[in-house]
Amino acid sequence: MKIFETIKSIWKITELKDRIILTLGLLLVYRFGAQVTLPGIDSTQLTELAGNFEGGGIGSILNMFTGGALAKASVFALGIMPYISASIVVQLMGIAIPYLQKLQKEGASGQKKITQITRWLTIAICLVQSPAYLGSLSTLGVPDSAFLLVQAGHGTAFYVSAVILLVTGCVFAMWLGEKITDRGIGNGISLLIMVGIIATLPQAFLQEYVARVTESNGGLIMI
Repeated sequence: MKIFETIKSIWKITELKDRIILTLGLLLVYRFGAQVTLPGIDSTQLTELAGNFEGGGIGSILNMFTGGALAKASVFALGIMPYISASIVVQLMGIAIPYLQKLQKEGASGQKKITQITRWLTIAICLVQSPAYLGSLSTLGVPDSAFLLVQAGHGTAFYVSAVILLVTGCVFAMWLGEKITDRGIGNGISLLIMVGIIATLPQAFLQEYVARVTESNGGLIMI
């Protein structure tokens, strides 16, 4: 078949092969990180949290964009969304702030400075979102007994370390996206989001199937 011959021909191009391998490798790292629960939280007690984030609504959408990391209280729980928010803010500010307008006209050097501003703004957004996320875990169904360090009397250490890890996780995801863009294939940020969505699709389809079966009492399911 032509498609297999095309793939075989592409694989013979060393530079392209290296880019594909690098892209796949970094995407695997991102997916692995999304499975790592924050230290100090008992991952076996997050069933209700997962149910709240996977039960539909805005929470379900946000969880999909992070590849299920939100529902797992993962170190990548914030995903890449703070970086996207920062990018949008910088672009909007570029319309009103003369300094940013000047940078946009300076070509590569100006774009480099805009990228740095976006990175710092990403960190600032993470510093706001991280405590908010941690504070919402209890209201989202995580029992007090799941916070092992808090139960052991190390509440301050837990929250400080968790904020640092969440910020670091987002910055690392941002770095992965930039590396894929520079040395891999396609837009790294878009690929990270796409992989996250794909990772949650099987479970989403299963939940929809179960819901349809329940509603139809085991009868014919209309698709």
